[in-house]
Amino acid sequence: MRFMVIRKADADTEAGVMPTKQLIDDMTSYNEMQVKRGAMLEGAGLMPSAKGARVSFANGKPTIHDGPFAEARELIAGYSIIEAGSLAEVIELVKLWPKSDGNGNVQIEIRQIVTAEDLGFDEEQLDRYNRMVEQQQQQ
Repeated sequence: MRFMVIRKADADTEAGVMPTKQLIDDMTSYNEMQVKRGAMLEGAGLMPSAKGARVSFANGKPTIHDGPFAEARELIAGYSIIEAGSLAEVIELVKLWPKSDGNGNVQIEIRQIVTAEDLGFDEEQLDRYNRMVEQQQQQ
């Protein structure tokens, strides 16, 4: 199973405060440990919402909202994609999160990624999806 581990934003990440050398070292060590375990497939930090946008749709019509966005606690500062056997396994990995991040005051959300099988794709939809995934991997 794949999970997205979401590091929620806070006042510092939204203000664009760059990580300290210590935090970079700690996060690199944490991520290296995840990679060695075969768990971490991908991960990255995100720029503050001031450098982003939201697209909302009403009756199919898009409306663009430029950042920044008001509620930092509802925003994402970074993410990882983790391969694990269970939610409990991912929770154990996240418990090892570096204490230097946010001075030990961060919120991490864990969400299982839905698969085509979970969504009940029929054979044609699954073939189409698999062709798209293969094309992505070739790029």
